[in-house]
Amino acid sequence: MSDRVPVLKIGRFLLVSIQIDLEDQIVLDLQDDLAERIVETGANGVVIDITALEIVDSFVGRMLANTAAISRMLDAETVVVGMRPAVAITLVELGLSLGGVRTALTLEKGLALLERDRGARTVSP
Repeated sequence: MSDRVPVLKIGRFLLVSIQIDLEDQIVLDLQDDLAERIVETGANGVVIDITALEIVDSFVGRMLANTAAISRMLDAETVVVGMRPAVAITLVELGLSLGGVRTALTLEKGLALLERDRGARTVSP
């Protein structure tokens, strides 16, 4: 049995806190679990906390971008939080700017960003 990354509900948002090494099957399971939870809960925002990731490779970078794209298709914006400077540098060096993936330094800032967006979405026609 493989490890699974928990998907927790916080108000209208989902929190994914990655605390384990991301192997291919774990990532595929996470994407399935997250998509199901977005639909099940009606969440309109997802925060992916990568504070525990000390190193990344191109696979992890693509996973973050793909997960954000899947969430967006299900009407949930995604913010990646807790990125270390070394991780940011590595992603840029790998040519993975994570277009379409928004970031924030902390969980609190990420949640605030989603709250601000949610307010703007309910006001706009």
